[in-house]
Amino acid sequence: MTNDTLASRAGLETLRLQPENLVLAEAVRAWLDSGDAGSLRSVFQDHHEADVAQVLAALRPQDTLEALRLLEIDVRATLFGYLPPKIQTAVARHMSRRELADIVSAMSHDERADLFKKLDEKERKTLLPALAQAEREDLRKLASYPEGTAGSVMTSDYAALTPDLEVSKALSELRIQAPDSETIYQVFVVDGERRLLGAVSLRDLLLARPGERVGDLMTTTVPRIAADQPREEAARLIARYDLMALPVTDDAGKLVGIVTHDDAMDVQAEEATEDFHRVGTVRNLDASVSEASIFMLYRARIAWLVLLVFGNVFSGLGIAYFEDTIAAHVVLVFFLPLLIGSGGNAGSQSATLMVRALATGDVRFSDWGFVIGREVLVAGLLGFTMALAVSPLGLLRGGVDVALVVAAAMVLIVLMGGLIGISLPFILARFGLDSATASGPLVTSIADAAGVVIYFSIATAVLPFAVTS
Repeated sequence: MTNDTLASRAGLETLRLQPENLVLAEAVRAWLDSGDAGSLRSVFQDHHEADVAQVLAALRPQDTLEALRLLEIDVRATLFGYLPPKIQTAVARHMSRRELADIVSAMSHDERADLFKKLDEKERKTLLPALAQAEREDLRKLASYPEGTAGSVMTSDYAALTPDLEVSKALSELRIQAPDSETIYQVFVVDGERRLLGAVSLRDLLLARPGERVGDLMTTTVPRIAADQPREEAARLIARYDLMALPVTDDAGKLVGIVTHDDAMDVQAEEATEDFHRVGTVRNLDASVSEASIFMLYRARIAWLVLLVFGNVFSGLGIAYFEDTIAAHVVLVFFLPLLIGSGGNAGSQSATLMVRALATGDVRFSDWGFVIGREVLVAGLLGFTMALAVSPLGLLRGGVDVALVVAAAMVLIVLMGGLIGISLPFILARFGLDSATASGPLVTSIADAAGVVIYFSIATAVLPFAVTS
């Protein structure tokens, strides 16, 4: 039986399941139709929540909700948190206010804040009165941070201790906090006003001697981030210092939340996707490629394509300007795609390296002079090597003069492409623009136009009167 047949029989709305999960989806659909709640509960216990959520996401929202209702509230909330955001909101709209409030209360703090942001204003006003006051205030606080900031991806589910606690009492306190904490392996130490003082690991607490206090065990050199800082900076700090969680503080230095390593991985994945799109001069999509509509994909790509069309006009103008040289030496046209393509490729490589280096902080504005100097050497060597490779073809097609023109043009065009690729990300970033747009088509278009001018200028200078009769 084919995957398409299974998907059709299961009543799926999407076809993004692995083959084994398509079989599971068909079984879930059949158990829902027959009301076999026991089998459904059994399959939920035998599979990982992420796999079960993938199956539920492929069903109709009302069927997904029907399956969730068969589970205990904590399992229901965990599965609901694994659903894609669009599926969450679709399922939420089929719930009663009380039912939605129960799931929201059982979800982790950051996940319910994400869901809350995706509800419309009417749905938010309906949900909030059904929550306890503490949950309501926490939800409002987490949802108030602008998208893209560390505050927008943090959670208030963290474990905190005061420095005066003895180890035995600290461990007892951790047992109380553990059920509501994302992680207890890294515990943060705060004073009476919740100002961050340091951190202590669970390992150190377990190995400590009786009578020792938390303040004696904590380290005060704790990386931290302000809530209004970019979220990618939080992910960078977690990767750099190999943290389980990064504390987030407000302007007064008070601990307001943490960004966990799994959330940092999600941030890095999203940022990498956005960078890939920008490198290809594609606008950010509001959905995955498989879910995006034809119009959404068209809108994401058309603006830059039209702009680059007019940018490529300069290549045509360059060719038109050297019309006499081309007419006298038609053989030069044979090497034109090869040369300008090499310049564009070299530029794209340089731009890709530089965009990534700027994004990771490996290179800063103060390094521009050093980077440019090194690129001159590297691109020069690349161009010289490529010139040696293409010279025999120049000799074969046009003789010594044409071979010299092609070789010299190759060196200069590759050098020029490399310098454009290195410089453009710096220039864009210096003016507060996105350096990722300097890669791919943009660099190639600029390098193409410059390559045409370089190539035919050399040809005109070396072969000024060698006109064929």
